[in-house]
Amino acid sequence: MATVPPVGWKLDEFGRSLTSLAPSTVEAYLRDLRAFTAWAGRLGIEGPEAVERQTLRRHLAFMATRGQARRTIARRASALRRYFRWLVRTGRLGHDPSAALGAPKGEARLPRVLRRDELRTLLGTGAGGAPGPASPAPASPVEEAVRARDDALLELLYGSGLRISEATGLDVDELDLGRSRIVVWGKGAKQRAVPLSAPTVDALRRWLATGRDLLATPTSPAGAVFLNRRGCRLTPRDARRIVDRRAAQPTHPHALRHTFATHLLDGGADLRAVQELLGHSDVATTQRYTHVSRERLKAAYSKSHPRA
Repeated sequence: MATVPPVGWKLDEFGRSLTSLAPSTVEAYLRDLRAFTAWAGRLGIEGPEAVERQTLRRHLAFMATRGQARRTIARRASALRRYFRWLVRTGRLGHDPSAALGAPKGEARLPRVLRRDELRTLLGTGAGGAPGPASPAPASPVEEAVRARDDALLELLYGSGLRISEATGLDVDELDLGRSRIVVWGKGAKQRAVPLSAPTVDALRRWLATGRDLLATPTSPAGAVFLNRRGCRLTPRDARRIVDRRAAQPTHPHALRHTFATHLLDGGADLRAVQELLGHSDVATTQRYTHVSRERLKAAYSKSHPRA
């Protein structure tokens, strides 16, 4: 009986197939899978055809004994399930060892909501909207352009609640500054229209009118809204560095999206409207922000009510 030739791990091909996921999610999945293949290699397993369900369960148990967080283990299990389903779907494997693979659920972690003072520092504004002390005068035209770009990006992330990949992937023809709205391509190539706040419109106009041309080069993508110092399209990693540089303490860009949603709900916005603005396919994903708002209301009650 002929033996089945090994197919190899094919991780790069798998990564290229994940077109519906954010680049950061693809990067995390590939990092998880490389860690798994390295672990499997130490057991003498050189390809997916030799992996059994028990192998996967042992791997997750190994992670637990190493003190890995439940959330990390759950993500690793998700990556493995998606990877082996892809191998079966593309005819590289005849069976799926990850079918019904269980893993601990990630911890129910509430998103961090930025305080008002943190927002003022990040957006570089004082109480009245004027540049604050965290926003020193630029030293050169290029630095001034970078400052205008950063202002526009941060106002967009907070003012419209965009994912970082959505903001960096924006093209100029998707902006309608006259009507204060943009068209966004979200997860799964789903399109949605999102309103722009007045400060965001002002910041985008300033960046496009006076800053973008200073960073552009002959090879710059003509349509990209945001450019980095090399004239290339701004990447999610570039955007994370911008947030780190401007924040008073370590802050993930997604915190601006969390804050956007929570502030809308605190202000009385309808849950379904917030779901549409965020581009969530399931309202249950949006409902977690109501927990944040309830916690804030409870804290205000405990602090302010005489019989709390």
